[in-house]
Amino acid sequence: MKSTKRLRDLLAGEDILVSPGVYDGYSIRLVEKMGFKTACTTGAGLANARMGYEDVGLMGLTDNLDACRMIAGCASIPVMADADTGYGNPATVWHTTRQFEAAGVAGINIEDQVSPKRCGHMAGKDVIDMREMARKIEAACDARRDDDFVVLARTDAIAVEGLERAIRRAKLYEKAGADLIFADAIKGEEQIKELVDSVGIPVSVNMGFGIRSRPTTPLIPIARLKELGVRRVTLPRMLPAAALKAMETALAVLRDAIPTGEVVDRPDLLASIEDIWGLMGLSEYQDLEERFNSIEGVDVTGSEAEQVRA
Repeated sequence: MKSTKRLRDLLAGEDILVSPGVYDGYSIRLVEKMGFKTACTTGAGLANARMGYEDVGLMGLTDNLDACRMIAGCASIPVMADADTGYGNPATVWHTTRQFEAAGVAGINIEDQVSPKRCGHMAGKDVIDMREMARKIEAACDARRDDDFVVLARTDAIAVEGLERAIRRAKLYEKAGADLIFADAIKGEEQIKELVDSVGIPVSVNMGFGIRSRPTTPLIPIARLKELGVRRVTLPRMLPAAALKAMETALAVLRDAIPTGEVVDRPDLLASIEDIWGLMGLSEYQDLEERFNSIEGVDVTGSEAEQVRA
């Protein structure tokens, strides 16, 4: 089954869809290994990890596409991609959608921020005219070759215009053809419930770090989000933040051990080489080597046989 169809089926199911944010091969393979049924790329995580800069609109379309292509290519679960603002006007969004679909992802997010955009939980955001965003959604829906390819409309209007205007935008984006609605930096259960009750398509909510609080959207149990009618929850910041904390801890242990001259063996802090090989699918590659690398038994006749004997 195509990843787009699998994602559609999951969205239509009874369970809330939990999509951790991924930004490289390690993270997508871990998400799949741990039993999650979908993942999403984190625009902030990609910008931070690939460029070493904050999520302020510096990462371009090509960088984003290259990363998403590699992530989707090593995963067997559906991956949705963060396509930022669509990289231009509605006509540009049409081409952007085509390229993300060709990259192998199961859907994209498009947001209504002005360009250059910034992380949805930063101060200083602004949004474009809702009519222009509606045309972007129409363009994305028109561009997809696969009708199951999911188009998610994200609005950042709560922080700029308030909840009422954000809901007006959500309704217009739904009318334009969006499959999912996502209001970033939403402020709590009451606002989530009001948004869910106001639209006729599934609502996605961003839980950010997932297991650590932040100043904007509060931490809400996933079971409670399901009770509120949320169909999908994303955790875009959790894995990059966990990786940073783990790397910092390991580096500190190494740094502090250097002047002592002692050997430090901390398997509690690091995966083993066998763990890494297993996660990366080394055994499957070795099976391919064993299957195809031997030239014995290859049937050659005529001039080819003469060349082999020579």
